[in-house]
Amino acid sequence: MAQIQPFNGLRFTEKAGDIGQLCCPPYDIISEEERQAYLQTNPNNIIRLELPREGADFYQTAGDTLRRFLNDGILKCDDRPALYVYEMQFENDGEPMAVKGMICRVKLEEFSKGIILPHEETLSKAKEDRFQLMRATGCNFSQIYLLYTDPQRTTDQKIADATLRAAEVQCTDADEVVHRLWTLDDPALIDSICADFTDRRLYIADGHHRYETALRYRDDCRSRGIDAPGADYCMMMLVSMEHEGLLVLPTHRIVRDLPSFDPTAVLHACEAYFSIEQIAQSQMQLLLKQRYDAGQKAFALYLGDGDYRLLTLQNTSIMQTLLPDTSAAYQGLDVNVLHKLVLERLFGIDKQNMANQKNLTYTRYAQQAVEAVDSGAANCAFLLNPTKVSEIRDVAAAGEKMPQKSTYFYPKLITGLVMNKLL
Repeated sequence: MAQIQPFNGLRFTEKAGDIGQLCCPPYDIISEEERQAYLQTNPNNIIRLELPREGADFYQTAGDTLRRFLNDGILKCDDRPALYVYEMQFENDGEPMAVKGMICRVKLEEFSKGIILPHEETLSKAKEDRFQLMRATGCNFSQIYLLYTDPQRTTDQKIADATLRAAEVQCTDADEVVHRLWTLDDPALIDSICADFTDRRLYIADGHHRYETALRYRDDCRSRGIDAPGADYCMMMLVSMEHEGLLVLPTHRIVRDLPSFDPTAVLHACEAYFSIEQIAQSQMQLLLKQRYDAGQKAFALYLGDGDYRLLTLQNTSIMQTLLPDTSAAYQGLDVNVLHKLVLERLFGIDKQNMANQKNLTYTRYAQQAVEAVDSGAANCAFLLNPTKVSEIRDVAAAGEKMPQKSTYFYPKLITGLVMNKLL
């Protein structure tokens, strides 16, 4: 089903400087202060292209900068088409881990074809920004993160065998994540790996906005009569769902600015659906993991002053009533239990409110959620278990989309190791 191909990657040359000073994290988590710091360290940093803020027209400036980088030899396309193996080595709770995948071009397909499947809702503002940047530059600067199933580890083994040698590129980011890149340009190996995907679906892990933007850009090129065969494809990072280093972290919910918040009333209302235990902070992670491993639907409610409550859903059949026209996988998501049963039904926070973050803020840091409540900036916080990779697959396969901020894949892909020219 999925069509992948090698490409002549656009990369920084030695003239640009040290690669560790040329890359940056995903554009949507970078503050203006951080952006300026990257440019002060090296004015050629990819942030100048990925998140332009100079000139009267940011996007036009990015296009002009890209052309200048190409003319000056700051950026150059590889001579031969290749697949690029990308590894991130990191720590999780003190344990060393690594996740390795492959950067390639993937043929764009409408979601209705069931070949490439989304799992999360998107916002139009972010898509418009990315579209204008693509239109001005004709380039992918960062990869969309996709998953595929490989239960026999067929592709993983080919990648592992091809990367026994030292990586060609290596750098360490501010979070102490080590990023490595290998080039695979042997035609026979490329053909073998590409053939592995002819009967596979792909699942978007991170980058829903950019995927929908790529579809729009492709259609825009067609409507304007631009000869851009490269626009039929987009640069993506593919990782096996079975890879032992694949890590999904939870995104916690901070509830704020409710006009009449009564913790006692909240707990009383929750008793109709949940078993509730008062727990110590030191117990929270262990108890949440135990529920997670047992397949139970549970999350912690923090009410301030060290008051933690563990809420475990007593009867999952209530979700069939609340979400009657959805799959069992969708009904069973912890985030849907929280959203539909607690935030919507008990707190009166509807979906639009959540999307606009009027009474709801999202964070991946549990301590940040706790501090928001203790400081009085929030009414309470819900601390969640991560969504399982199998749940992401099953929801996407059912043609459904999870609420925003249902998943957080860690680490985030770094931007700047390799890029993809579309024109």
